[in-house]
Amino acid sequence: MITQPGFLASEFPPGVDVFDYKTLIPSLEGSMWAGAFTKLSLLVWMAVAIVIVFFLVTYRNPTLVPTKKQWLAESVYGVVRNNIATDIIGPQGVRFAPYLATIFCFVFVTNLWSIVPFAQISPNSHLAFPAVLAVLTWLVYIGLGIKKHGLLGYLKHSTVQPGVPWWVHPILVPIEFLSNLILRPITLAVRLFANMFAGHMILLVFTLGGVALWNAGPLLLKPAAIGSWVFAVVMTLFELFILSLQAYVFTLLSATYFQSSISEEH
Repeated sequence: MITQPGFLASEFPPGVDVFDYKTLIPSLEGSMWAGAFTKLSLLVWMAVAIVIVFFLVTYRNPTLVPTKKQWLAESVYGVVRNNIATDIIGPQGVRFAPYLATIFCFVFVTNLWSIVPFAQISPNSHLAFPAVLAVLTWLVYIGLGIKKHGLLGYLKHSTVQPGVPWWVHPILVPIEFLSNLILRPITLAVRLFANMFAGHMILLVFTLGGVALWNAGPLLLKPAAIGSWVFAVVMTLFELFILSLQAYVFTLLSATYFQSSISEEH
């Protein structure tokens, strides 16, 4: 029976159980802290360390003429600052660039685990991790709006459409409130979670399906098994594109939300 991604399967196809991991510390098994030290938790902390070390190493002792490492760090930050922060938010977007660059790098690295051997799963395929990131963005989004417009002014800014007949407001205001203030973090989290969950399952199906076909016995199934593994390689390359795109989209939407909070118009 399949219990972990990357392990060989027997007679059962992969299911949602492949997303369940036991604690890495046996003494915590059965306690409330068991879920805090799983493989996914380890991957998250490793992603944090990778992002921090990357910028510490590449941007140590910056020079006017950048080295290759410094150029790499500046390029990553520059893409987020110029192509997302300032393009979406405007000149004020520069002050949000550090947060957006951090979110982009962290989501990218945690997504990248899905195609790294022996890791082979993204923490973002568990809804809890994208939910935390979405809540962080939502708190900044709400805080910016209240700071800019005041509490009552921000509620009006977010829910009242200018130029709309007065008799439409009783219908439109609840919809705008739900859409702008409640559903945004939910959709932000679910979008990232769903893509990484689906990508992980697709890779499992082709990889373990090939193993199952190879071990089935009949010689006629061997080419099908090889074909399944070829598709697994193709889908891994496709997953690399998807995980990069999802990091970009998550960051882009965060910037869009920030812009809507500090804008003068609805």
